[in-house]
Amino acid sequence: MRNSLLKAGIVALLAVSTAQAGQAGLSSAKPGSYKVDSYHTQVGFSISHFGFTNYSGLFSGATGSLQFDPAKLGVSKLDISIPVDSVTTTVSKLTDELKGDQWFDTTKFPQATFVSTRVVPTAGGATVTGNLTLHGVTKPVVLHVRFIGAGVNPIDKAYTVGFEATGTIKRSDFGVTTYLPAVGDEVQLSIAGAFEQQA
Repeated sequence: MRNSLLKAGIVALLAVSTAQAGQAGLSSAKPGSYKVDSYHTQVGFSISHFGFTNYSGLFSGATGSLQFDPAKLGVSKLDISIPVDSVTTTVSKLTDELKGDQWFDTTKFPQATFVSTRVVPTAGGATVTGNLTLHGVTKPVVLHVRFIGAGVNPIDKAYTVGFEATGTIKRSDFGVTTYLPAVGDEVQLSIAGAFEQQA
């Protein structure tokens, strides 16, 4: 009985904390220096597979920083690095192939980076232009960013801001041309980004 009451109390406390976390609007989010929460940041990609399906994969393990001020979004700065060999799909053979020299060539090009050059506020977020370096090639990319929420993470107590972003790139622009045009050139990006404030 005592254990049941204790468990119920913990669940209730987490429910209250979770309800409070992530509820702040963009204008009330705290300005400051943030680092990427690597555990809760993901870069998803989707590409046409012979015109039959839009096949998806994922990158993880991102690191980097965000300089953020909701009152002055235009001066915000984003600098992200992603280990390319973190790529994963639902097929292990394909995942290994993507790491090879016909695709991402992760031995030669182990990191992808994105460094913002311009941030333009929009309703509920921003349009972020920056330089993406992938496969040894740097090209400008535009991301459409939407603010998700801000607050204290109930687990680790870190003040956290979260965003989602979408964008489109052409893999041929970065020298990744295997199976073109049968496998699509346009790659749809879907990004979940979490950032923890630094003291």
